[in-house]
Amino acid sequence: MAARLPYLNAIVKETLRLHPPVSLLPPHRASESCELLNYTIPEGAYITVNVWAIDDDPGTFKPERFIGSKTDFRAQHFELVPFGGGRRMCPGMPLSARLIPLVLAALVRNFDWCLPNEVDPAKLDMSEKFGLALQKELPLRLIPRQSLF
Repeated sequence: MAARLPYLNAIVKETLRLHPPVSLLPPHRASESCELLNYTIPEGAYITVNVWAIDDDPGTFKPERFIGSKTDFRAQHFELVPFGGGRRMCPGMPLSARLIPLVLAALVRNFDWCLPNEVDPAKLDMSEKFGLALQKELPLRLIPRQSLF
């Protein structure tokens, strides 16, 4: 089903790009000294990757960037790394990549979505609460639709 919904898949990828499940990847240790963007990283230093900050356009929601793209969650070119990469990639990535679009499609189909307390969309606060996983400061409200059956 997900293959027949390319825009939904693009929305999932863009959402995970903007709001990764975990904002910092597990630390890696530099096996040798190197220079990166005029910074010297000494051998043995611990390096932590901020998944959100490595993107070219971290603040703009634009799912169209993934339409027709072969970018997947395997972090081949670092365009999309919500599950990490390489040997330390999240082992749940294959299951998540299949389930997230299906669950989202079911939620869109079966619920009406609205802002709490009639918040004006133009004044919507999109800030996040920082923690182990990022959460929106202002949650959405879901209203079940009448059964279609």
